Amino acid sequence: MADLNIASARDRHPAPDPAGQPPEPSWDLIELLFFAYRDFVGDPDEVLAKFGFGRAHHRVLHFVNRHPGITVASLLDILKITKQSLGRVLKQMISEGYIVQKEGANDRRQRLLYATPKGEALAMKLAGLQTARITRALRELGPGAHEAARRFLVAMIDASGRDDVLRQIARADQLRKAAHQAR
Repeated sequence: MADLNIASARDRHPAPDPAGQPPEPSWDLIELLFFAYRDFVGDPDEVLAKFGFGRAHHRVLHFVNRHPGITVASLLDILKITKQSLGRVLKQMISEGYIVQKEGANDRRQRLLYATPKGEALAMKLAGLQTARITRALRELGPGAHEAARRFLVAMIDASGRDDVLRQIARADQLRKAAHQAR
C-alpha cells in the first residue's frame, strides 16, 4: 500500500487571508464527491446497460419503487428534470414492463406510477449493489459511521428542502415496512 501524505484540515482549508480573500475551495471534498458518485452509480450502470437503460431510468425506477402510486408531478419535482425527459424514460420503462401507470381514483387526470414485479426486482438488484458499497465503506469507518454519514448527507441538502426529503424517506420506509408485514 502506498504511503499517503495527507495534510491536516487546517492546511487544506485555511482561514481567509488578511486581505479578505476567500479560502481556497475544498478541492479534496469536491473531487471525492465526484469520484464517490462515479463509483456509487458505476455498479448499477453496468446492469442497466444490459437493458439499454441509463442513469435517468435508474432514478425513475428507484423513486417509483420507493413511492408506489407517486404522481408524475411529484416525480418531476423530486428529479428536477423536464417533463419531456421524464416522458421519454417513462414511455420506455412502461413499454418494457418495468412500470405501470394508472389513473387516480379521485382525479382521472392524475397519472400514478407503480413498479411492476419485474421493475421491483431490478430496483432491488440495483439497490443491493449500492447497499453493498455503502456497507463496505461504513464498515471501514467503524461505529457511528452510518449516523455521521446520514447527518452529512442531510446537511448537503438545501435547508429549505430538508424536511420534505426526510418526510419522503420516512414515508417510503413506512410503506415498505407495511408491505413486508402484509406478505
